[in-house]
Amino acid sequence: MELPIRLSHDSKEPFYHQIEEQLKALISSGQLKEDTPLPSIRALSKDLEVSVITTKRAYQNLEVQGFIRTAQGKGTFVKAVDQTEKDEAIRKQIHQSLEEAVSKARSYQFSKNEVFKIIDEIYESFERRNP
Repeated sequence: MELPIRLSHDSKEPFYHQIEEQLKALISSGQLKEDTPLPSIRALSKDLEVSVITTKRAYQNLEVQGFIRTAQGKGTFVKAVDQTEKDEAIRKQIHQSLEEAVSKARSYQFSKNEVFKIIDEIYESFERRNP
């Protein structure tokens, strides 16, 4: 199984954290359902071209947080996640994306009002396409 995970070499976030956050988003959005098997650590490492240690750390963190479970000899699977945890993971993803956008806007000396105007324009564009 190939997961739609894209790692950014430009991000300040370490690869294991990028993997972790993107898997949380896939689980929280319902794209990965309960009991869906995940690729092995080695397979995902190969797909993403990162070390096994990096992928192992992401999987361990996700297991501790309750998003996945590992069954010895069977593999790693998506765990049933409470809606509150899903909502928090989604909120965190949105926050992170907006934080990156605001950081970029500030680097170009955009004011808070200019950033809000852009967000309003984007939001209105989505509303026109999807009423």
